[in-house]
Amino acid sequence: MKEEDRKIEENDCIDSLEKEEDLQEVDTAEEVETNFDDLLNVVKEENQKLLDENNKIKNENEALKDRLARLNAEYDNFRKRTSKEKEGIYTDACEDVLKEMLPVLDNLERAISVEGSAEDIKKGIEITIKQFGSALEKLSVEEISNEGEFDPNFHNAVMHIEDDQYEKNQVVEVFQKGYKRGDKVLRYSMVKVAN
Repeated sequence: MKEEDRKIEENDCIDSLEKEEDLQEVDTAEEVETNFDDLLNVVKEENQKLLDENNKIKNENEALKDRLARLNAEYDNFRKRTSKEKEGIYTDACEDVLKEMLPVLDNLERAISVEGSAEDIKKGIEITIKQFGSALEKLSVEEISNEGEFDPNFHNAVMHIEDDQYEKNQVVEVFQKGYKRGDKVLRYSMVKVAN
């Protein structure tokens, strides 16, 4: 009987092992299901975080687009306003200059219509030139000095002469007067220079 008992024991052991394996499989299946649920929850949470982050980035992007559009509109308005202001400044400057020059023109027209001697006409022209000089002075325009040495910043040398009577680079003769306003040269003096 020993053999029979042994067989029974073996069968019991085998049954017990099989049951244990079945239980382990059930435990493993439950663990897998639990792990799958946990993993699914983690993936859902990560997905939600990514969706929230994506929405946040979209909102920031829309805000930046709106800001850029407003900035472009402001710049366009600034450019248009500046252009109009420049035109206005130019018009005002021309108006100021012309207000000073028109009386000189009036006097020149009167001088043409006046009959008289050459001496009277010359005297009238001198008065008109003084009036013109006064108008330039009001506009802060001054004549460039032609005394002394040639200065390329203010003079335009159109002729050179060799003469021991003059120093080197000395302005000898002025063909056309130059004018400046502040530091800006309006017209260079046209001069003859000694070498």
